[in-house]
Amino acid sequence: MKQVTSVAQLREAVAGLRGRTALVPTMGNLHEGHLTLVRRAREIADHVVVSIFVNPLQFDREQDLQAYPRTEEQDLDLLRSEGVELTFTPSTEAIYPHSMDVHTRVEVPGLSDIFCGESRPGHFVGVATIVCKLFNMVQPQAAVFGRKDFQQLLIIRRMVEDLAMPIEIAGVDTVREADGLAMSSRNNYLDPQQRKMAPALYHALQQTAEALRQGERHYAELEENATRLIAAAGMTPDYFSIRRASDLGTPAKSETGFVILGAAFLGMARLIDNLEVNL
Repeated sequence: MKQVTSVAQLREAVAGLRGRTALVPTMGNLHEGHLTLVRRAREIADHVVVSIFVNPLQFDREQDLQAYPRTEEQDLDLLRSEGVELTFTPSTEAIYPHSMDVHTRVEVPGLSDIFCGESRPGHFVGVATIVCKLFNMVQPQAAVFGRKDFQQLLIIRRMVEDLAMPIEIAGVDTVREADGLAMSSRNNYLDPQQRKMAPALYHALQQTAEALRQGERHYAELEENATRLIAAAGMTPDYFSIRRASDLGTPAKSETGFVILGAAFLGMARLIDNLEVNL
């Protein structure tokens, strides 16, 4: 596996690849969920490039940026075991050579301003900017993202469509622990007691999904019930909402494709999750 740290090295390495290339952008601290993305990338492309970069532009709080776990050597070992050919591990200066304060930014209006975008102002501008930059640097034919970050996935798809990027965006189903908790690097922030409480968010999603399948369409009431369930489990709800899966719009009574989105605080962690319901 080749590791490069500069844009020039990256472009030179990519230029030597023949066939279809898939990019898996990550912030490191890799777990089984990330490796599932890598395996999907290998299925749809001849070559896999994985980036590891903790992007300062998408953090709304300096404390969160500093606390984000960095495990580069362990991450590289995992990627080697998965047969990844090329990794890109740039410095902040390599990505933002003129500093972030004056850097060109990419924004996807509307989708970026709700839910996680409202809770974390500027977050999705940071996400769209770094993903756009990585797409320009790697020039992949495909890129792979997890469906756990459903709002992010829609934003990236909209950006690719709006900017006419010839890139297939593949979404991979959420990978979960045995008790249903969505795998996330932020789960490392949970102490043993909090870890036992954390699956309550998923249970609330499951309960709401079943109600939709049974024909319940009082969306506000379902959201309120789920919020109470999450709070009763000892978590602090951020948001819980039933939306149209295609664009996060408010669903009609006749809707057949839903996504249920939830986020909650637990100790130092802010957990997010979702469930899609297709009738």
